[in-house]
Amino acid sequence: MAKESYFEQVYDVVRCIPHGRVTTYGTIADFLTLGSARMVGWALNHSFSNDGVPAHRVVNRKGELSGRNHFPTPTMMQELLENEGVEVVDDKIVDFDKHFWNPTDEF
Repeated sequence: MAKESYFEQVYDVVRCIPHGRVTTYGTIADFLTLGSARMVGWALNHSFSNDGVPAHRVVNRKGELSGRNHFPTPTMMQELLENEGVEVVDDKIVDFDKHFWNPTDEF
C-alpha cells in the first residue's frame, strides 16, 4: 500500500478538527513532523476539490484568517466559522485560545 501524500496527511488532520474549534498551519506542520506552516497552507489551497476538508478551521498563529482570500469569496471563511459559533472581528478569531485545538491532545 502506498504511503499517503503530504496533502492527504494534512487533510486527515484537518478533518479531525472539531466543529467550533480552530488550529494553525504551524500546529499541523509540527504534528506531522514534516514540512512547514507554508506547506500546510499550500495543501489547503488545493483542498477545495476534496469533500470534507474544513479548511476554514485553520488560521495563522495569531488567530487571523490569513487564508480567507483563497475561498470562493473573501468572507466565506468568516461566515463558516461564525456558523459554528466562532466569533470573528476584523478577520481575527475572538478568544482564540478558547477555540484552539491541538491534534497532539487527541492522538
